Amino acid sequence: MFVRVKRSGPHECLQIVQNRREGKRVRQTVVATLGRLDRLAASGAVDRLLRSGARFAERLMVLAEGAGAEPDARVASIGPALVFERLWRETGCRDTIRSLLVGRRHRFDVERAAFMTVLHRLTVSGSDRSAMRW
Repeated sequence: MFVRVKRSGPHECLQIVQNRREGKRVRQTVVATLGRLDRLAASGAVDRLLRSGARFAERLMVLAEGAGAEPDARVASIGPALVFERLWRETGCRDTIRSLLVGRRHRFDVERAAFMTVLHRLTVSGSDRSAMRW
């Protein structure tokens, strides 16, 4: 199911529509017509509907604050490397690898190389050789 805007003369109406397959074709069925989009938006009905439906969603979050107010939310892009770095430390991977390498005389940081290889596999996909170029 999805929501769409349907033009009806000079007005736009909001509809809930469902797709269903009939043989090899896909048919759309209008489940409900909610009303004119301009009136729904002006009254705040669209916001109330989404806020009400969001409580049933398992993988979606709706940011809302007060009636008609813009949500006070900041977005920060931290990237996969920072997230994975924290997981790497908190799960003990870093300390385990370093403890296994005590007494070895490598000319580079093996733990960092392992971290970079795993991060490469998680984000880009490819071989260890391609991780070196990455």
